[in-house]
Amino acid sequence: MNFGANVFVRSGSWLRHHRAQLGLTLRVTVAALLSLAFASYLNLTLPLWAVLTALIVTQMSVGRSLNATVDYLVGTLGGAIYGGAIAVFVPHSSEFALLMALALAVAPLALIATMNPSLSAAPITAIIVLLVPTITHATPLASAIDRVLEVALGAITGLLVSFFLLPSTAHRLAIETASRTLRLMAQAVDELIAGLTQNVDVEALRQTQDGIGQALAQLNTIGAEAERERSAHLTGAPNTGPLLRTLLRLRHDLVIVGRAAVVPLPEALQARLKSALTTIAASVGDYLKVCGAALLARRAPPSLVTVDAALNAYAVEVARLRAEGMTRSLPGDVAERFFATRFALEELHQHLQDLDRCVAEWATVQSAR
Repeated sequence: MNFGANVFVRSGSWLRHHRAQLGLTLRVTVAALLSLAFASYLNLTLPLWAVLTALIVTQMSVGRSLNATVDYLVGTLGGAIYGGAIAVFVPHSSEFALLMALALAVAPLALIATMNPSLSAAPITAIIVLLVPTITHATPLASAIDRVLEVALGAITGLLVSFFLLPSTAHRLAIETASRTLRLMAQAVDELIAGLTQNVDVEALRQTQDGIGQALAQLNTIGAEAERERSAHLTGAPNTGPLLRTLLRLRHDLVIVGRAAVVPLPEALQARLKSALTTIAASVGDYLKVCGAALLARRAPPSLVTVDAALNAYAVEVARLRAEGMTRSLPGDVAERFFATRFALEELHQHLQDLDRCVAEWATVQSAR
């Protein structure tokens, strides 16, 4: 009984953790089956291209699917027009002439695709339009029309499936990624500030910073997809730009603290600042974690009172140290790290206030619905 219950709990946890991946798997499968069924019903020449297109345009989010659909259709239409023109106006009855025509069809479109990856379907389409008639004995015009129809069917099918079957919006993915980033930052704050008063694992700090950087890179990509959803009026969610910029600034603050935390501060400074730094680590870490949960739930942000008090207390203690002249005798590198930490924590204070406004904005939109 205990074993069965344990398996059930683990299975439920796994399903929740991989919900987005499982949803995409189902959408891709259904899109492939429907596109093949529709292509067969319409007697399209090559149903394969409808199925492949449906697989390509069915993405993790509606915004990404919309982006892939537009790019693939534009690339296909351009490739079909150009490839058809080459097939009609460039004689290619011999093998050598066909090679020359193929070069003329591929080279310009390949150059365009390298400069604009969204048009990567163009050279593929041109090749198909030029070569398929040599196999099926169809006319170049018929080949071009068939290709556009097959791709259009697959693209529309994939896009509709993305819209209506367990849809996952880029805005939702952006919020989930932002929440995960804030949890990583909460962990980093504790580790980094601890490095100011004790020896820490530098490699562990680097891995934590790298994890934050990877999460922000992913959020940047998802944010672009979310804005495409907004421009298409598919969502009324807020602009993801302010949230992304705020997280980038917070990460920059943590990087500065991390550089200063490679070596602990002198014992005299530790004795005066350790209590204030410990309080900052606890309050800021808790605030970041709760903000991440609030974003997911579209709740109002937690109070900044504790964070304000901790950072203000640190600023007051630093001012006292300077007034007492304790910073004048510090070696150059130690003074640099000390003042860099002070600057980073001041910036952190400002950027946490920006985060508060971002979380409140997302909560306001949810409550208005």
